[in-house]
Amino acid sequence: MIDYRSDTVTKPSKAMQEAMFSAPVGDDVFGEDPSINELEKNAAAIFGMEAALFCPSGTMTNQIAIKCHTQPGDEVICDVTSHIYQYEGGGIAANSGAQVKLIHGDRGRITAEQVRESINADDVHKARTTLVSLENTSNRGGGSCYDLAEIKKIRAVCDEHNLALHLDGARLFNALVAKGESPEDYGKTFHSISICLSKSLGCPVGSLVMGSKDFIRKARRVRKAFGGGMRQAGYLAAAGIYALKNNVERLTEDHQHAKLLAEALSKKDFVETVLPVETNIVIFSVGGRFTPQSLVAKLKEQNVYWYSISPTQVRIVTHLDVTPDMIEKTINAINDL
Repeated sequence: MIDYRSDTVTKPSKAMQEAMFSAPVGDDVFGEDPSINELEKNAAAIFGMEAALFCPSGTMTNQIAIKCHTQPGDEVICDVTSHIYQYEGGGIAANSGAQVKLIHGDRGRITAEQVRESINADDVHKARTTLVSLENTSNRGGGSCYDLAEIKKIRAVCDEHNLALHLDGARLFNALVAKGESPEDYGKTFHSISICLSKSLGCPVGSLVMGSKDFIRKARRVRKAFGGGMRQAGYLAAAGIYALKNNVERLTEDHQHAKLLAEALSKKDFVETVLPVETNIVIFSVGGRFTPQSLVAKLKEQNVYWYSISPTQVRIVTHLDVTPDMIEKTINAINDL
């Protein structure tokens, strides 16, 4: 089975398992799990931020951040394809009582000028704009990456209007590697950052939200209310410690694999368009003799698993469990279609 449905399908390597099995643990709700404490300290240091909080999922870290930054009745600005809007179960409304101002960006990326135009006036008839959320890389944008210069312009608009700036960085390390950018620059630019350990970094479970000490103190209380307080979860945190040390630089291999698959697909008559490939996600439009569903079913016959994400599009995600041999077999399968 060659599984490209998501980078969440990875299994812990033997070395990661050994790190997990040997992890010292304690009760994290009491702040006494040494492995979680180490992971949180390490992650915060990578981004030059004051503190971090370990959570079960990226949805939880995003929702915690939104709740910390807003009050009921506030408004959150984000791209229309954002994960926080499309794929988190209406959590902005359910958890924070906030509403959303949607921007139609470029492959999931919005600009400072669009943000400026979307901020509500100080008017009792309008929701109070309090938060801007970006996603880097953008999942529905085909793994597209922001330019840091544009992010800094957005931060300047936020500062001008006293808005918080949050980053859904589920695949942020892909962007950092692809663009050659510094995590410390991101830590200086955002009020809060969420990163996933269970996507490109290959961990079985877990995400982190980072920010100031005061922000994380508030986030810890919100995590408890959300039911996210775990006990001896250091076994999971140990996987994150291992991944941050060993699984970041190798992301270039996933990006190269994605580009090879995109190149093969671009030559097929049933592929109408392929979004530009910057990282580990390939999204392409299907037409002619296949539908996305029939194409996915056809590849499944050869134990190659893709994912139909819309009536017209298929998504492929490369990851650390996809080997060069698997890429070659997949390209051969594409060529035979």
